[in-house]
Amino acid sequence: MIAGALPATIMPDNMQMTDLADLFPGFAVHWIDTSIGKIFARGGGKGPPLLLLHGYPQTNVIWHRVAPMLAQHFSLVIADLPGYGWSAVPEADASHAPYDKRSMAKVMIEVMEKLGHARFNLAGHDRGGRVAYRLALDNPGRLIRLAVLDIVPTYDMWHGMDRKSAFKVWHWPFLAQAAPLPEMLLSKAPVEYLEWKMASLAKSKDLSPFDPRALDHYRAFISDPLRIHATCEDYRAGWSTDLAHDEADRAAGKKITCPVLALWGAAGIPSETSGPLAAWKQWADGVRGITVDCGHYPCEENPQVTAKALLEFFNG
Repeated sequence: MIAGALPATIMPDNMQMTDLADLFPGFAVHWIDTSIGKIFARGGGKGPPLLLLHGYPQTNVIWHRVAPMLAQHFSLVIADLPGYGWSAVPEADASHAPYDKRSMAKVMIEVMEKLGHARFNLAGHDRGGRVAYRLALDNPGRLIRLAVLDIVPTYDMWHGMDRKSAFKVWHWPFLAQAAPLPEMLLSKAPVEYLEWKMASLAKSKDLSPFDPRALDHYRAFISDPLRIHATCEDYRAGWSTDLAHDEADRAAGKKITCPVLALWGAAGIPSETSGPLAAWKQWADGVRGITVDCGHYPCEENPQVTAKALLEFFNG
């Protein structure tokens, strides 16, 4: 593990992400050895540990606007998921591991243990939220509190998908198609795809909510063919292994045991479901819900309100 305020342009394994702005000034840089390779994370702040996980098609950078506020109260670990950002891109097996959420959760536990945190708080947006609630279900006692941002569980997404929701989250079945179809199509125009997709899910329906420097990070990430493939494996796992894990837990009546905050955008993806709070109450007893004036990206579209909600919850 290497820790310190290293320049954002220092990359492992000859990855071609250069000239990207450091959006976490004063935060440490960590390259953490895990069972699937090195995981990249930023670290900073003081107080109880709080792990922050991003979603698709983004990286740890989604937290750059809320991190300074959270860091006043918590010791933050802001990680890139396997296959995303600057983290390792391991080869997937037939079950799409290690891109299933159970495997990713195990890797995040390794990261936190390497940094000295056996028990911690956790907030996850989008795919990171799916890793987060899977970690909570599989490892009761690990988490102090859990926040999930603009998602409902994978079980509810697939079982509740209808004509309206399928149109909004078309990328779920598209990215889950067998290789190499989505990889082949995305590689033709990765940046154009990213920009169109992110704009379509923002409340403003354009890229104005996003810091141009953050967009450069996302563009660099999505332009790497290995990472395009890794993110497709993430969605293939969501369609198969992750759904099977959720179905088994639902049949067994298994629930999250720690307090849960479900936060979603008024114009976000969960707002199109039959009810995000009702969905989460099927998975946890101690759950509260908050709606934020934004689309799918609360940390970047409405950082002040999002940070306030997270601070009130995690300081609970």
